[in-house]
Amino acid sequence: MVETEAAPTNAPEISVSELSNALKRTLEDRFSFVRVRGEVSNYRGPHSSGHVYFSLKDQNARIDAVIWRSTFARMRIRPEEGLEVIAAGKITTFPGKSAYQIVIESLEPAGVGALMALMEARRVKLAAEGLFDTSRKKPLPYLPRVVGVVTSPTGAVIRDILHRLADRFPSHVLVWPVRVQGETSAREVADAISGFNALDPLGAIERPDVLIVARGGGSLEDLWGFNDEIVVRAAAASLIPLVSAVGHETDTTLIDHVADIRAPTPTAAAELVVPVRAELIARVARDGGRLTNGALRLGERRRAELRALARALPSGEALLASPRQRLDRAGGQMATSLRAAGDRRRIALERMSRRLAAQSPRARMARAHARLEGFSERLKRAGKVDRERRAQSLARVEARLRAALAARARLGAHQAERFRERVGLAQERLRRAIAGAIEQRDARLDALDQFLGALSYRSVLKRGFALVRDHERLPLRSAAAVSAGKRLSIEFADGEASAVAEGGPSLFPSRSRKRAPKEKNSDQGVLF
Repeated sequence: MVETEAAPTNAPEISVSELSNALKRTLEDRFSFVRVRGEVSNYRGPHSSGHVYFSLKDQNARIDAVIWRSTFARMRIRPEEGLEVIAAGKITTFPGKSAYQIVIESLEPAGVGALMALMEARRVKLAAEGLFDTSRKKPLPYLPRVVGVVTSPTGAVIRDILHRLADRFPSHVLVWPVRVQGETSAREVADAISGFNALDPLGAIERPDVLIVARGGGSLEDLWGFNDEIVVRAAAASLIPLVSAVGHETDTTLIDHVADIRAPTPTAAAELVVPVRAELIARVARDGGRLTNGALRLGERRRAELRALARALPSGEALLASPRQRLDRAGGQMATSLRAAGDRRRIALERMSRRLAAQSPRARMARAHARLEGFSERLKRAGKVDRERRAQSLARVEARLRAALAARARLGAHQAERFRERVGLAQERLRRAIAGAIEQRDARLDALDQFLGALSYRSVLKRGFALVRDHERLPLRSAAAVSAGKRLSIEFADGEASAVAEGGPSLFPSRSRKRAPKEKNSDQGVLF
């Protein structure tokens, strides 16, 4: 099969990164804002970086989705596994995986049915944790001094609550203003409940005795902030009894299940937390009258009983007759008891006397002297036994020491003999080594002498040459250094001869003569 080369083209080459970035810009320009409806899939909660990754799917397709950390913190509706939502955002690509995804900027449930399903799932989850148990409910105080209200400060709800409290029982009211609708409403309501619980009961701002969380009626979306998990958990953790008054009587939110009591309306909540002052005054007056009448009747009954008891009491003589007889009998028994006690004291005194005699200084000194004599005898016997033991021990030590000294002497003699042998061997090796080293040095010296003779000028003199020196014994290397009348010393191979230099040309001119360098810029001619 013959392979054919691809036809040449003028299309420019681009890198994979350039192609990925071009596709990214095209998708973001074409789909800069979309609203996608789908079911949340593979949701595992926020990543360690704070970003959220999951997928949106329907029956035929799936698309990856991402919510950045800053956007996720502002969301009122959070994604949950299986929740059908409408996501708004833009389509972009992730070049590292060659995949496209939607960057979500807002999220909302796909209709009221989805919200109801989400609320039911949260209700089941929180109920399984025991947050809605009746055993956790706290009773409301009968007469609270301070009432805390968590609601919007500008709505009709706070005015209805204040008006109803003023009609029934004027109380001190603390209002924590919050948004009751919108993305931040859940966080503000939870913080308000926690903030009221954090107040010091003895502080400058007194902590409320009861809390009312109130809001007017509205749609399920408007009341959704009171279905948020953080609001439910804050209400469950509240140590202050809490009344839920969110929406109308037909509206139901998750805070209604966890609250200590649910009021159908904010006005009904105000009626639940305080009694009617006039009814309370009337009841106190009625109970006061009943208490006064009962005290009067009790006083009359106690006086009648006292008179009856006074009539039943015996006379003074009858009361003293029996004690007098007991006193006479006790007087007769006292003399016998005194004599018996005296006898017992004498017997005890005799016993004490005998014991004191046994413990007198003389008796104690006699016993001590006897013990001392016994100790002296035992000490003599012990000293004798100890001397014998010490003598035996010294004899054993002396025998062992003598044996050790003898063994030490034998070992020293043996070691000295071995040392002498080793010294002899070492001296022999040293003599051989010195002789070898001397021979090596002689041979090297002969070689150096021969080398020095080969390099010496005297070998040159033997070939018929002579060495000329001046009167200071310095060698003369050129004829120019010799002047007329200068004393010279000429060394030959067989000795030296003295000479005096004369002027005039040499009788034996040299074969080659170097020409003197010509000086520049001079009119003087050359002699030769």
